[in-house]
Amino acid sequence: MEKRATFSNLWLAAAFIAPQMLLIFTFFYWPAGEALYWAVTLEPPFGGTNEWVGWLNFQTVFADPKYWDSVRVSLLFGLSSTALSLGIAVLLALFVDRRLAGHQVYKFTFFLPYALAAPAVGLAFRFIFSPDAGFVSVVNRIWPGLWNPAFNGNDAFIMIVLAQAWMMVGYNFIFFLAALQSIPRTVSEAGAMDGAGVLRRMWDIQLPLITPTLFFLIVINITDSFVNSFGIVDITTAGGPARATEVMVYKIYFDGFRGKDYSLAAAQSIVLMLLIIALTFIQFRFIERRVHYS
Repeated sequence: MEKRATFSNLWLAAAFIAPQMLLIFTFFYWPAGEALYWAVTLEPPFGGTNEWVGWLNFQTVFADPKYWDSVRVSLLFGLSSTALSLGIAVLLALFVDRRLAGHQVYKFTFFLPYALAAPAVGLAFRFIFSPDAGFVSVVNRIWPGLWNPAFNGNDAFIMIVLAQAWMMVGYNFIFFLAALQSIPRTVSEAGAMDGAGVLRRMWDIQLPLITPTLFFLIVINITDSFVNSFGIVDITTAGGPARATEVMVYKIYFDGFRGKDYSLAAAQSIVLMLLIIALTFIQFRFIERRVHYS
């Protein structure tokens, strides 16, 4: 019989809930409410009285071609980094799950990238992919000008995608490995007895059984690429060259803190939040259909 924990004293229950509710209100509801208020007013950059403008800030945002460029860059960045990170992580998890020699060391090593802060990852990739002194400088000596993220927008975009994917590999790896280890060994052994090779068992047995984890990680990775990519972009490319890597969250920072247009930045943050909600809804509406929960 299932037992239920109940509180006879409502004040005790409220005392347990209060710290969490205070954190949520302080760091989510209050900033979100302020952003919504600033999005429909003109916020003076150096103090003063707000002026109500209604939807004018949103109209300005949607009429700006540079903003739509940042939306396009964000979508490409999110999809590319998510696909790359998930692909690498699932391969690493599949190999570690086979308990190859040194698999315990691999578990620790593969998770390390996620322990690093985004600015640290961006700084590392900035030096590694420097066209003059980094690892890629060897290639530039053979083919001069082949790689230069400071002047080539495609090179800069590839660099931030690799940095974001590398940072998320460890997080995805842990979830994939846990999902693979939850599959009964008898299932894979039955496939082996039927003559299925290692790759066939991975594709036909293991991957379909971990689709709930895969769906969860798709949602998390795409959301993270939209909201937590600022540190990488700011350190590596600062949105350049020629706005080729200016994702939506970086444009919010640039317009708000560099351009001192807080109302325009607030309107963009509201649009970003709605876009993430829409993308999450689309994923639950269409991708979840392919998920096998049993």
